[in-house]
Amino acid sequence: MPGSTESVSKARALGEVYRKFGEVDAAETSPLYERVAVAISESDEALRAIESAPARKRQPTVILAALHDLALAGHAPALAAAYAAADGDAAAGAAIDTLLRMTDSVVATAVRRPPRTSETGRCAVLYPAIAEAAHRAGADAVGLIDVGCSAGLNLHVDRVGITYSNGQTLGDPSAPVRLSSSVVGARPIPARSMPEVVARVGVDPDPVDMADADEARWLRACVWPDQSEHAAKLEADLALAATAPPLLLRGDAVEMLSDAVAKVPADALPVVTTTWALSRYPLESRLRFLHRLDEAAAGRAVAWVSAEGVGVAPAIPTFGDRHASGHSIIGVAVLDGSALRAEAVGRCWSRGRLLAWLA
Repeated sequence: MPGSTESVSKARALGEVYRKFGEVDAAETSPLYERVAVAISESDEALRAIESAPARKRQPTVILAALHDLALAGHAPALAAAYAAADGDAAAGAAIDTLLRMTDSVVATAVRRPPRTSETGRCAVLYPAIAEAAHRAGADAVGLIDVGCSAGLNLHVDRVGITYSNGQTLGDPSAPVRLSSSVVGARPIPARSMPEVVARVGVDPDPVDMADADEARWLRACVWPDQSEHAAKLEADLALAATAPPLLLRGDAVEMLSDAVAKVPADALPVVTTTWALSRYPLESRLRFLHRLDEAAAGRAVAWVSAEGVGVAPAIPTFGDRHASGHSIIGVAVLDGSALRAEAVGRCWSRGRLLAWLA
């Protein structure tokens, strides 16, 4: 029957996705997920269970995070035990068993929650760029506004310690959250300290309230279970964020930008940050974002710090780089009344793990 032939073809394609994820994406970093993903790819029943999820929610990172979430919540004890013991064979069997027994719960979690990642690694890029924006605007205090904030961890950029490969350090040297970044090229990172942060505002269609136990658990579930260093870093991030919870605004970031700027005290510079957030928007919306920034700057100076793919951030120069070049452009813009001063200040790779300051 044509229908069954199509079904078999789809299952094979999905199986290939899971096999490739295990043998390529997870092979070097997660033996547990390598074994689990390959086992799923070889189980027709498991693949059929996954196919009950919407197409965009069938990806390995989403389904494996949903399984991990059930394990962390105590609903899949055999899977939790296998992960804790780093037993790949036991984890593979328990993952497939959980998929078959709790298909509805796995799919519901995958549908309800987008994949999340810990974001403080981006601070190695954000810290010097925010300090530069404040310097250009002559600001003694700033209010941070993170667009597409997810869990809001970027909003604690001033409260982490950053070490660069050339020996430079920025941020709080006593901070429990420590980051590192490799400097590319001969130019040093600007050594300016960030001014006092007097407001932290995140805008996101679906922000994570880390005070909510279920949402914090989902962040943990998105960390692969045998990546203990990542898990420890996330715990430090969560502890840091809990000491100064940001104000989270739920909604379209472009449309809510003016509301977010209004939350920053009048004597502080609002600094809007976008880190790989604008690529989710079509060009029309990105231009509207720039228009909203301009509107917000009608009565006060507003700064915008961006780390986006080449050509994604409107009005930010690109050094003449080609689109889809594999790196991102770090931009600093200051809007004051009718004036817009925008400059590309550097390039970065791998979400800030490598950084070239060029300004």
